[in-house]
Amino acid sequence: MDYFERSIDEYLQEWVNDTDRMPLLIRGARQVGKTSTVRHLGGIFKYYLEIDFNNHPEIHDLFSGGLSPQDICQQLSIIFNKPIIPGKTLLFFDEIQACPAAINKLRYFYEQYPELHLIAAGSLLEFVLCDLPSFGVGRLRSIFMYPFSFEEFLKACGQGMWVEAYRMASPSQPIHETIHQKIVSALKIFLLIGGMPKVVKKYVTTGNLFKCQGILTDLIVSYQDDFKKYNKSIPKERVITIFEAVAHHKQGRFVYSNVNDNLSLAQVKKTLRLLELSGLIVSAYHTSANGIPLGAEINERYHRVSIFDTGILQRIMHLDLGKFITESNTNIVNKGNLAEIFVATELVKSASCLEPYQLFCWHREKKNSQAEVDFVIQKENNIIPIEVKAGTQGGMQSLRLFMDEKKSEFGVRTSLENFSNYENIRVYPLYAISNLVKHS
Repeated sequence: MDYFERSIDEYLQEWVNDTDRMPLLIRGARQVGKTSTVRHLGGIFKYYLEIDFNNHPEIHDLFSGGLSPQDICQQLSIIFNKPIIPGKTLLFFDEIQACPAAINKLRYFYEQYPELHLIAAGSLLEFVLCDLPSFGVGRLRSIFMYPFSFEEFLKACGQGMWVEAYRMASPSQPIHETIHQKIVSALKIFLLIGGMPKVVKKYVTTGNLFKCQGILTDLIVSYQDDFKKYNKSIPKERVITIFEAVAHHKQGRFVYSNVNDNLSLAQVKKTLRLLELSGLIVSAYHTSANGIPLGAEINERYHRVSIFDTGILQRIMHLDLGKFITESNTNIVNKGNLAEIFVATELVKSASCLEPYQLFCWHREKKNSQAEVDFVIQKENNIIPIEVKAGTQGGMQSLRLFMDEKKSEFGVRTSLENFSNYENIRVYPLYAISNLVKHS
């Protein structure tokens, strides 16, 4: 019960065996499981040395001088009384943002000491990397980590066979209805608690949703305490205001002017960017969707935003958990626009860990003919519109309009329905939306 399998584990195992590996830099929001994942990997090595730069400021000067990677490792081995032997030791630099000189030094490990297994990670790392635009191009590999996906949650709950079932299903081959309903019930729990590792562990070990709420509260307080570290010129209270505005935002375009009458457009936009860098919000930008790549024609003025975790979202909204549990599945998904946020985060989590996954949406505003499509993705050479429905009912006018205008081969509707088809619209259950990314 000490460690639950993460999707990124498979890539890390491949990295260990790669003879041409680069040092790894694990990027992601705070407390999404970066450190525990590396510690788990360290178990396959004879020696494991973890160095927290926050706790050891006395070693920072080792990286600011002219020492070679081998000399640095020799010094670290003596200081921490742990052998650093290529092929036998996993060296982990944690909280590396506390020592920018160490980040700059990582490139030399690939050039001068490539046989050593070296991983680095940090909190609020993106803010430091903004000032180091070419810190390790071609000599350092970044991988991106997020909270637990629904698939990872099910596996942590011992329901890996359910994952296999919906991975093999398709609109032309629906999953058995009994299994479908069981997975929908598990999805209901996941929407309530989200994917933060501490929360998932508490649920799996106790099954107590109310104890999970306490951990979510602690996490929110922790994130808010971090806000003062983002930018000294931006008050912590402003970041909290905009973060909560995102949480309470309903479906569709995020309108900057609706956040707070006392904040300018520039202030809101800059703060949103900081929240995005921290990994606490996910953005989807309008694409004209006239061709591939989707990012070639975007309109940054039309932009959707989502909190990065549904558990964090529902806790910020102070939803009544008791009432939540007794309500129907459809009502729960409708609360706080959870369905759209779940889809946004699942698409991001299910993509390759080697690069951040950019989300796109589509909007058309014409007199008497407005239309919005929640997400637009590329799968092979197809541009696929995705419409999110909280329940099992609802029209698809915008989806069909997009398909007619863009000559789409098919579109996707995702809801609480089982896999099915409506002519050239393919239905995927909410829990299986990641099939569209994982199977690409």
